[in-house]
Amino acid sequence: MAQSYGRCMSGRELWADGRLRAAWAARDWPTLIRRYRALAGISQQRFGELVGMDQGYVSRLERGRARVTSEDVVARFVRGLNVPNEVGGVRRVDGDEPQWAPSPELRERIAHAQSTGRTDLRTADWIHQVLAAHRRAEDEVGGQDLWPIVRSQLDTVTQLIPQAFGGTADRLMLLAAEHAHWLSWVAWQSQRVGPALAWIDLAHGWAVDGGHVDMASWAQRVRAHYSLMHGDPVRALRTAEAARYAGPRPLSPASEAVAVHQAAMAAAACAERDRARRLADEAHALALQAPDEGERPGWLYWLSPVRAQLQHADAAYACRQWADAADGFREALPELAGYPRDHAYYRARLEDAERRT
Repeated sequence: MAQSYGRCMSGRELWADGRLRAAWAARDWPTLIRRYRALAGISQQRFGELVGMDQGYVSRLERGRARVTSEDVVARFVRGLNVPNEVGGVRRVDGDEPQWAPSPELRERIAHAQSTGRTDLRTADWIHQVLAAHRRAEDEVGGQDLWPIVRSQLDTVTQLIPQAFGGTADRLMLLAAEHAHWLSWVAWQSQRVGPALAWIDLAHGWAVDGGHVDMASWAQRVRAHYSLMHGDPVRALRTAEAARYAGPRPLSPASEAVAVHQAAMAAAACAERDRARRLADEAHALALQAPDEGERPGWLYWLSPVRAQLQHADAAYACRQWADAADGFREALPELAGYPRDHAYYRARLEDAERRT
C-alpha cells in the first residue's frame, strides 16, 4: 500500500492538492501517478483498476518507461480519477509558455455581471477551496507550473458571473479578484511586468465593483510593492497610503496592517525613517489584533504573529536599525522551517544585519 500524506483522501478532495494539479497541467504522468497514489493511499494495482489499466503498465508509466500518447488514455484518467471539470480540459504543449496577459473575452464576461438569474455556487465554493490550497502550495510547486490551472479556474468563475446578481455576483467578483491577484503575483515573479500590472489592476477593479474593500486595499498594496521593487519609492508610498483608505468602510485589522507595513517600507526607501518606524510599530500592533487565521481574509492566511514580527524586523532593517532587525529575525526564523523561500530571504537579511551591527 502506498504511503499516505497525513491521511487518506478520496474523490474530488484529492484535487485540491497543488502538486497534483501542477502534474496534471504539465501532463507529467510519473509525478501525477505517484502523487495521486500517495494522497489516496492506494497501490499501483488499485490505481490501474480506477483507470482501466493493468498494474504493469501503471508501473511503467510511473517510472517514466512508458508514455501517454492517446487522448483515450487521458480520458480514462479524467473519468477514473474524477478530474474536476475546471482542469480536465487543460493541456500544455511542451515548450509553450502561459498566455500571460488577460484576454478580451475575460473582460467581456466580467462586464456582464449583475444581470438577473440564479447561479449554483457549488462550483464556486469548490474553486475557492482549491485556490486556498494553491496559495499554500505555491512556495513548493512554483507558480508557473500552476498557472494554466488557475487561469482555467478563473475562466470557470467568470462564466458563472453573467447568470448571477446581487450578493451572489459580488461574491463571484471577489473570487475572480483573488484569482487575478494570484496571476499577477506569479507574472511578476516571472518578470512579466506588464501582465502583472494588468492583472492587479483587474483584481482591484473587480474588488471595487463587488464592494470588497479588503481585497481592493490588498490589490493597491501589491501595486505599491511593485513600484517599490521597480525603484519608485515615492509612487509606492503614495499607493500604499491610498490602500489604507480603499473604500467607504473600515478595513479589517489584518488588511490595514499590510497596507501600513508597505507604507513603512516605502517611507524608509524615501529616507523618511522616523515616519517609517512609526508606521512599522502601527502595522505590527494592527497585525496582532488578528492573531488567528480565521480573523483574517483568506489571502492573508500567512499573517501570523510570527510573520508580523518578521515584517517589523524587515522595517527595522530598511531603517538601518541593524541590531533591532537582527534580534527580530533571529527570534522568528525557526518558525519558517517549512517555508524554504521565505526562510532563505529572512536568513539573508539576518546575516547582513549581523554583519552591520
